[in-house]
Amino acid sequence: MRFFVIIWLATAFWMAGYFSMFSQALGHDGSAHQEGSLPKGLAAKDVSDEIELYDLKLVNGDGESVAFVSEALAGKIVVIDFIYTTCTTACPVLSSTLSIVQRELGARAGKEVWLISISIDPTRDTPSRVSDYASNFDGGEGWIWLTGKKDRIDRVLTGLGAYSAEIVDHPPMILVGDVERLVWRRMFGFPSPEDILSQVDELLTARAAVR
Repeated sequence: MRFFVIIWLATAFWMAGYFSMFSQALGHDGSAHQEGSLPKGLAAKDVSDEIELYDLKLVNGDGESVAFVSEALAGKIVVIDFIYTTCTTACPVLSSTLSIVQRELGARAGKEVWLISISIDPTRDTPSRVSDYASNFDGGEGWIWLTGKKDRIDRVLTGLGAYSAEIVDHPPMILVGDVERLVWRRMFGFPSPEDILSQVDELLTARAAVR
């Protein structure tokens, strides 16, 4: 599966540059959005006041029940993306980016920072399908992959500002948050691993300063 990752890593940066020019107008599959449906720019936006967390039971790639807030988030600093396993455009790029983020985090992954990928197509994305998808990106320690019952996933996505009635209309985005301090930043489009890590480092520094 590493060959698959290498191919996507090689194309991810080209696609990130290409898609970033059109991220205001593109959905999760590259389809057109109406003007004004996405915020301008790829800079991180503070959305702390917009996030609502629901501690609902979801399911990880191993088929285990995971409470979203008390177990998956659990006061951590997290990087969250939103994928579906049949996606062939935005999702593999975002997953490849998070794979680089995980590698750059090194020993901090699964200790100081956690990555969380949530399926936006839970009806089709069974735990086994999510697990197979995750294996393409070496999703290991410190990376949680979640699916579950559609009503629960939809409510979690709504609270995160990531719900779309049609999965192909879902814009590519990353959320970076400090769950303990209730600080959240949203990045639309295809931020680079460096951009994501910069947000993570800011949150880690801010957390350390108040302890």
